[in-house]
Amino acid sequence: MKPVLVFDSGIGGLTVLREFRVLAPERQIIYVADDAAFPFGAWEEGKLSAHLLALFEELIQRFQPEISVIACNTASTLAIAALRQAMPGETFVGTVPAIKPAAERTRSGLVSVLATPGTVKRQYTRDLIHQWASRCHVRLVGSVRLAELAEIYMREGYVDENAVRDEIAPCFVEADGARTDIVVLACTHYPFLVNRMRKMAPWPVDWLDPAEAIARRAVSLLTAPEGERVSGTDLAVFTSGRRDAAAARLMAGFGLTLEGERAR
Repeated sequence: MKPVLVFDSGIGGLTVLREFRVLAPERQIIYVADDAAFPFGAWEEGKLSAHLLALFEELIQRFQPEISVIACNTASTLAIAALRQAMPGETFVGTVPAIKPAAERTRSGLVSVLATPGTVKRQYTRDLIHQWASRCHVRLVGSVRLAELAEIYMREGYVDENAVRDEIAPCFVEADGARTDIVVLACTHYPFLVNRMRKMAPWPVDWLDPAEAIARRAVSLLTAPEGERVSGTDLAVFTSGRRDAAAARLMAGFGLTLEGERAR
């Protein structure tokens, strides 16, 4: 069996990897963190799209995955169509804001989408709202800092809770006696901070994490396993070439061996 490639700008895609491994433990995983380009939100769209196309051509040639899971809302909403067009023989699974399930579940009709600024400004996101949530009031909240705060938390074990509170505060809306009851986590980094978000939220809401749904979609596209687990180490690749001890420990916690380190 060929490996499965899971891609993100940093550590956010590990939330999807975690769910995928539960569903398909026999599959070898190559996790690619494009930390050399992090954060994607700081890029001009055309340059980021060109960067992603060039990078995926290199990654697919090198690892020859059965499928590539783009566990990043910003990259998916910007470039997945271009990737599919440029590499029609490859299978890409994207990550888009979970607006449809949010619209189906909300009772108050007030939904917030917490995302990176890049995802918020993308026409793709507005099209999802128009298609699936036209009867809801959907607030788009672009957070500049949350992805970085999640990276810090996962590497250092500490996060400034007041900073988390400030970033999520615009998600909470009261109108005509109703309150926001669902917040869509439209960045795969954010579930790592969801316990802090719950703590700092002004009232309880349903924090909608799409990681399991993405993993299930990926598994549905795989060929059926023919035997035992494919041989090979689950590998973590940082595009910056990062090989420090903190990164190695973090990746090991998710069952990954950092590229360049000896498998244990």
